[in-house]
Amino acid sequence: MNAAYKQRILDEVIEKRLRNKGAILVEGAKWCGKTTTCEHHAASILYMSDPDRVQQHLQLAEISPKSLLAGDVPRLIDEWQIAPKLWDAIRFEVDHRPGFGHFLLTGSSVPADTSQIQHSGTGRFAWLKMRPMSLYESGESTGDISLATLFEENDTQVFAENKLSLDDIAFLICRGGWPQATKLNGEDALVQSYDYVDAIVREDINRADGIQRDETRVRLLLRSYARHQGSAAPYPTIRDDIKANDSMDLSEDTIMSYIKALKRIFVVEDCEAWSPNLRSKTAIRTSDTRYFVDPSIATAALGVGPGDLINDLNTCGLLFETLCMRDLRVFADFLQGEVRHFRTKEGLECDAVVHLRNGSYGLIEIKLGGDKLIEEGADTLKAVRNKIDTTKMKNPSFLMVLTGNSPFAYRREDGVYVVPIGCLRQ
Repeated sequence: MNAAYKQRILDEVIEKRLRNKGAILVEGAKWCGKTTTCEHHAASILYMSDPDRVQQHLQLAEISPKSLLAGDVPRLIDEWQIAPKLWDAIRFEVDHRPGFGHFLLTGSSVPADTSQIQHSGTGRFAWLKMRPMSLYESGESTGDISLATLFEENDTQVFAENKLSLDDIAFLICRGGWPQATKLNGEDALVQSYDYVDAIVREDINRADGIQRDETRVRLLLRSYARHQGSAAPYPTIRDDIKANDSMDLSEDTIMSYIKALKRIFVVEDCEAWSPNLRSKTAIRTSDTRYFVDPSIATAALGVGPGDLINDLNTCGLLFETLCMRDLRVFADFLQGEVRHFRTKEGLECDAVVHLRNGSYGLIEIKLGGDKLIEEGADTLKAVRNKIDTTKMKNPSFLMVLTGNSPFAYRREDGVYVVPIGCLRQ
C-alpha cells in the first residue's frame, strides 16, 4: 500500500469481504474516497468514466461486457453504474469462477435505469457504504475510547482527554470529512464544501435520474433541508419553509422527487426509527430524521462558516449532531450494526441508537457541551432505558452522552458515559 495513503476504517471491511464474496460494491457520495480506497485493494482497474474511453467502454458493455472484466483480480470497475449491463455480466462471472474476491465496484449514484439489470446479485455481491471521513480517520479524534469496547465490557471505567475546543468543532463541521479538504488548512479547506454543493446543484442531481432541475430550486431545497437537520420535518413542512423564506412555491411531489434524487447520489442519508419492545403501550413515531451525509453540506447550503456557528450555538448544536451521526454510522458499519433514532409521541426521544446484529444496542444522546445539557442528556437516556421491556430484549450495553467540547471522557456515578467526539473511534 502506498505510504502516502491514509488508512480508512472501511479498508479492513473490504479485506474481510474479499475473502468471502465474489464481488463487492462500494457506494457513497462523490469525493468521499471510494476510488482511492478501492485502488489500494485492486490488482487491475477499469475507469468507466475515463473521458478518453467512456464511449468505447459503453459500446463494449453493450456488445461484449465480458471483455471489460478481463484482468488480474480483484479487478476494480470504477463508476460501474454508467453501464448497468455490467452488473449481470459480473454476476455471471462470479458464478463461473472459483474462489472469491474477483471484483470491486464503486458507484457514486444508484443507476437511473435498472431495467437492464435482470438479477439482484444476492449471494454474489456484498454492499458496502462509504461516507466522508470520521474525525478518527482524519486525525482529529484521539480514538482513546472504543465504541466496540463499550459493547464488550459493560460498566467499564474510561478516561481520556479531549483536545478539541468549540472553535475546532465549528471548523470541523464546516470543513467536513472530504478527504481532499482534510489535507488543507483554513479557507482552503472550507471552500471544498461550497464546491461540492455547486456540483450537486449544477450537475450531479440531474445525473441521478436524467431529469433536468432548476438550480435555484435545488439550492432552496438544500437550504431548507439544512435548517431541518436532526428533525423529523415532513415534506409539507419543508415546502412551507421554502415558501416562507424564499417566496418560491414547490409542490410536495416536486420536493419528494428532489429528495429522492439526492438520496440516489448519497447526499441525503436520513435516519430510520428504532422500534424496541416497551413496557407500556407508548406509541413510537416512525418518521425518518433528516440528515445530510456530511454536516459541511448544510453549512455550505446555508452560507455560514465557523464564526457564524460560534455566534449561533443552537444551529451549531444541530449541525454537530449531523457530524456525530456521520461518525457513528462509520463506526457502526464496521461493527456490523446500524444507527437509528427513537422518539415517542409523548416527546421522549434518543438521538441515536447503535444496534448490532447480535441484538446488543447502545443509547446515545448528542449534546454540544456544558454541564446542564449533559445532565439533560443523561436524564433522557435513563428515561428511555426505563421504558424498554428487558424481559423481551437485552438491556442496553451502554448509555452515552456524546459531546463536542467537554474536556474529558469519563463514566458518571449513574453509569452514563460522557464521551467527546474527539476521543471516539470504532
